[in-house]
Amino acid sequence: MTPEPRRTVALFFVASPLHYLVARTVARHFEADSRCILVCYRDKVGRLVDPADWEQVIYAPWPRFDPLPGRFGSHRRLTSNLRKVAAAVGHADELRLHSPVFDTEAVNYFLRGLPRLCGARHMHARILPDGLLNIQRYPLSPAKRIAQHFRRLRRLVSPELDYWCFGGDRIGSDAPFVDRIYTLPGFPNPYPPAKVVELPPLTDAPAGSGAGAPRALIVGQPLLGIGALDADGLADITRRIGDWLTAAGITEVDYKAHPRDPNHEFRVPGSTLLEIDEPLETYMARRGYTVIIGVDSTTLFMARQIFGPAMPILSFGMDRVRLKEAGKLERTVALMKTLSIRLL
Repeated sequence: MTPEPRRTVALFFVASPLHYLVARTVARHFEADSRCILVCYRDKVGRLVDPADWEQVIYAPWPRFDPLPGRFGSHRRLTSNLRKVAAAVGHADELRLHSPVFDTEAVNYFLRGLPRLCGARHMHARILPDGLLNIQRYPLSPAKRIAQHFRRLRRLVSPELDYWCFGGDRIGSDAPFVDRIYTLPGFPNPYPPAKVVELPPLTDAPAGSGAGAPRALIVGQPLLGIGALDADGLADITRRIGDWLTAAGITEVDYKAHPRDPNHEFRVPGSTLLEIDEPLETYMARRGYTVIIGVDSTTLFMARQIFGPAMPILSFGMDRVRLKEAGKLERTVALMKTLSIRLL
């Protein structure tokens, strides 16, 4: 007997490597019985995708940044994207739309337009985590609310472009169409507990599971170059990192240089310069590091998002760093403590 076709379609709208890792995790753990379609609205994401993980992968360019040529290019891009995705979905009984944010024209028009084009009886919207952006709420201002209603005017020309206006948090956590909010393990959030579902780590390799000897990743930054550190501070922090690695018995060390740091600040002797042709997010997700080390690089926070609370993440030398922006150092340290990034 021929099996019944799967009538539930899960669509994932992504614009960054982190979004992609999150979407892949949700598809694997929560939508295994659905038809999973990836919709990239930034072209850089498409280069990371393994097509085997998805029924289809669609590129639907962000209308504002990549309009079609000619007059009303953004409007025509919107309708083109909607029809392209609808054609890929075909008929569906239930649609589940996943996105990091729903107050954007690149995604919002699908909430009402796609069910109509696909004959879906049910539609659920679900929020994908976007790292540090989900630690606090971002209420829509009165101007943003008014702008939503202006976007609804497009339906006068193209009825399928019916923007769904909502209030509260910008990402849509308070919106009536959102029934689930995915969050990252170990990250605090301000959302209604009844809607929250915590994801497992985003990596293929559990924390500390690297094959063979323990291996560390050091993330470089041009702190001396931007005046946030003096030469003595740089030498002190580099020495501290080397001493810690020696005490931990870790001799296999990768060093990821900052693009604007030709001097490779914080690189310890004997480390391997990491030269990769993919975003560090996806590289780390495949690599079983034992520990991630840096000063205050955003990569430390990104690593916590990818690996979850089990991965040791170490920040060395925040006591030597001097930042010009008032209060930034204190806020960074507080965030590190919140996310269990160890300060040494």
